[in-house]
Amino acid sequence: MKPPPGWEKYYRIVARIPRGRVSTYGEVAALAGRPRGAREVGYALAALRGTRNRIPWQRVLGKRPGAFAGISLLDPMGAAVQRDLLEREGVAFDERERIPLERFGWRPRRRRAAGRARPPRR
Repeated sequence: MKPPPGWEKYYRIVARIPRGRVSTYGEVAALAGRPRGAREVGYALAALRGTRNRIPWQRVLGKRPGAFAGISLLDPMGAAVQRDLLEREGVAFDERERIPLERFGWRPRRRRAAGRARPPRR
């Protein structure tokens, strides 16, 4: 089954998140050009359930107050699987079940626009 239009872009972004790093639904949506599309990112990742894919869905979390992220799954079994996968990658949770984005957050490198030359070195 083909995903709805726009979801492929979410999947490409999530696939770029390296092992041991996390992002939030809102950050993925913003990177895809849909700054208010956090919920849609959640739907797109939930649609992967039960499929054979290589999208690291566990690396996308809900934003928490301050500079933290946390598991947003309401399903206790799914949340336990997500936590286990993240801990196996070296991501650490604090005593309040949060992940500090300062330490584990992923920020993609900016890509150069096609045709733009690098600035000269001095």
